[in-house]
Amino acid sequence: MVGIVDEWWIRLLLGLLGGGGIAFAAYKLRSLSPSGAWSAAIMGAGFVTLGKPVWFGLLIVFFVTSSLWSKWKKKTRAKAKAEAGYAKTGRRDAGQVWANGGIGLLLCALHAIWPHEGWLMAYIGVMAAVTSDTWATEIGALSRSAPRSIVSGKVVTPGTSGGVSPLGTAAALCGAACIGVAAALLLDPLPAALGFAAAGAGGAAYPSAALLIAVAAAAGLAGAFADSWLGATSQAMYRCAVCGSEIERAEHCGTAARHVRGFAALTNDRVNLLSSMFAGALAWLLGVWLL
Repeated sequence: MVGIVDEWWIRLLLGLLGGGGIAFAAYKLRSLSPSGAWSAAIMGAGFVTLGKPVWFGLLIVFFVTSSLWSKWKKKTRAKAKAEAGYAKTGRRDAGQVWANGGIGLLLCALHAIWPHEGWLMAYIGVMAAVTSDTWATEIGALSRSAPRSIVSGKVVTPGTSGGVSPLGTAAALCGAACIGVAAALLLDPLPAALGFAAAGAGGAAYPSAALLIAVAAAAGLAGAFADSWLGATSQAMYRCAVCGSEIERAEHCGTAARHVRGFAALTNDRVNLLSSMFAGALAWLLGVWLL
């Protein structure tokens, strides 16, 4: 059986069937747009073809948990107010899918070509960051205390790019740690759960479960803060000509919005991409040091 599954075309077929099935279900549940569903199916097939369970498993953990949190209390006034200025809704499109998983797929391909534990550690950091940021956004929107700018510390309107709150920060830390727990279990379920090192490629050892969780938590939280910092200082922001709100998208209230600050090319998706790359690099460095 192992020999059959190791055939790349069998893995590709399984990936297309599995990834396509999950993407279709997510589309029907309105978690993915049509472009997002196609992208997720292709990405899922790539992960299954090129990587072992930990690679596509972490992607599934991110997607499922993030989708659940985006649906949770979706219709509350607090969430509606916070989400009014977001560039994207909870229904992910192709841009969001590739911003959150594209670097991970590249790392998976590099690991398949040149096996090294560093690629996986970087991937754990990337997934920890995107999960951390998504949990912080979805749960932090329900905070009863007003968010504060990560740059100035001043109170800002809920949904303001670069705004942070205690609830959102706690959610970010939990989301990052969740990826670390999942990675530990997927690498080697019983030994990792007991705190022993899991065997890596070429007989090397990955950090123990506790260290994996610590690396994921540190890198993921750092990535989430990097995302907030870029959002507050460099991301393109617009002002609605109708309601006067400062928003992340170039259109609001049915009319074109005016660009007021940040780099026009630095969209929310690109901020997510850059912050996840930073988290991946940090996780690689931490992993190399701990190994």
